[in-house]
Amino acid sequence: MMSSVALAASASFVPFNSRAKHLARLFPGFSRRCGETNISLSASSQQKGFRFAVASSASGTNGNVAEIPEAETAPQLYSWPDKKRPRVCILGGGFGGLYTALRLESLEWPDDKKPQVLLVDQSERFVFKPMLYELLSGEVDAWEIAPRFSDLLANTSVLFFQDKAKLLYPSDHFEVNGPTQSSRGGSVLLESGLLVEYDWLVLALGAEAKLDVVPGAIEFALPFSTLEDARKVDHKLRTLERRNFRKESSIRVAVVGCGYSGVELAATVSERLQDRGTVQAINVETTICPNAPPGNREAAIKVLSSRKVELFLGYVVRCIRRDVDLEASEKPTKSIGVAQHDSEKYILELQPAQRGLQSQTVEADIVLWTVGNKSLLPKLEPRDRPYDLPLNARGQAETDETLRVNGHPRIFAVGDSCALRESSGRLLPSTAQVAFQQADFAGWNLWAAINDRPLLPFRFQNLGEMITLGRNDAAISPSFIEGLTLEGPIGHTARKLAYLIRLPTDEHRLKVGISWLTKSAIDSVASIQSTLTKVLSDS
Repeated sequence: MMSSVALAASASFVPFNSRAKHLARLFPGFSRRCGETNISLSASSQQKGFRFAVASSASGTNGNVAEIPEAETAPQLYSWPDKKRPRVCILGGGFGGLYTALRLESLEWPDDKKPQVLLVDQSERFVFKPMLYELLSGEVDAWEIAPRFSDLLANTSVLFFQDKAKLLYPSDHFEVNGPTQSSRGGSVLLESGLLVEYDWLVLALGAEAKLDVVPGAIEFALPFSTLEDARKVDHKLRTLERRNFRKESSIRVAVVGCGYSGVELAATVSERLQDRGTVQAINVETTICPNAPPGNREAAIKVLSSRKVELFLGYVVRCIRRDVDLEASEKPTKSIGVAQHDSEKYILELQPAQRGLQSQTVEADIVLWTVGNKSLLPKLEPRDRPYDLPLNARGQAETDETLRVNGHPRIFAVGDSCALRESSGRLLPSTAQVAFQQADFAGWNLWAAINDRPLLPFRFQNLGEMITLGRNDAAISPSFIEGLTLEGPIGHTARKLAYLIRLPTDEHRLKVGISWLTKSAIDSVASIQSTLTKVLSDS
């Protein structure tokens, strides 16, 4: 069985001579080098996700995987398993991309119309980002909120490539005085050198932290939006906690931004440090979470004020620099497994954004950055109009109400890759709730487009907003009951249940539900034992 899978998969990578001229136009020198490049494929008979490595006889190898300089890599055309069924390529495996793929899998299709779906993401894991904060508090395990794509897609027909989109070559653009419909899709060049032709494309690439707006942020600040980010922050905090163990010095953490992400991070870190450290939260607005429901904002203010969180409201960070005095008096030493900058301190220069405030400086052992982001859409070829995707200032693709990119009827965009405005003209927020709902519509509209049915306009339904404030504290303001806010342990339980329901697959939900129930039972038993011990000792 394994050999047949490998044989079938490897056969899909044989170059097609009929495409040689097309590829030669896109990539000079392709026809000269295509015979020198081979594809190494590793697959499992129990998993439907594949990982690819480009190998070349002209470059040095490490086992079966070769590292090829970009200039030496010739594109290799990927052949879909079925030559007749529609080809859907989804770039990005976050809420928008993965849930669109799962939605396509759940729909009923005619035998000859069910599309072949290829999901591409640079990570091997899907990350449930709203619960990254629980990794810092130790409330959840990584596998619960960051399962592997290969596990999630094991019982589906969706293929998964761990790769990254490099260039887009759309062929469905509306030309001036041209046809109103297009029967062509386009192609995507991946960083591995694989060229994937598609009939339909979904852009769901998400966004990354925008650190280049303040001098020193790139060098010294840590973002918090990916699993790798969370692990780096946790490692840094553990290093500081070990260094300051049984010392009088206090750990100082600076959090830039007091939107939802900044407040959740400040609340989680302050609870973790307790009396061992202080969190300093900086925000350009004069209040935290300015766009949040009043109940959530008031609950957050109450929690932050009860912990060692200092608020610097109405300030912008002018620059971040290393503490020169510390560097001159105490040079950090290198040690195996510990970064050299783990013992450094940083200075944040704050500039007033409101009248009546004075400039200040903040000292920190770690700087966490939660403001600003930029889209991860790949470059487009060719670059001349009308082939360009219409992008807004944030780098998001402008779409119509059906989530199709303007001027490109065969490209859909969701989540952080989509710039869609409400009827009021306000840009939809880049939240998991929006991406989750857009994925459902994108999947349905792909079904409608493939089956020549009318597409549905997307309408965002705000179900409410949630914010975590610690291991046993959260706030929820549901939209269907005006003025209601669930706080404390009740809000915490309701939030976890809401997120449990939204985990990607039934199998993963069951595993995580059992895990959380087991942990809750263990915590309850430990709490009862602690209470009994205290009562008996007092008596």
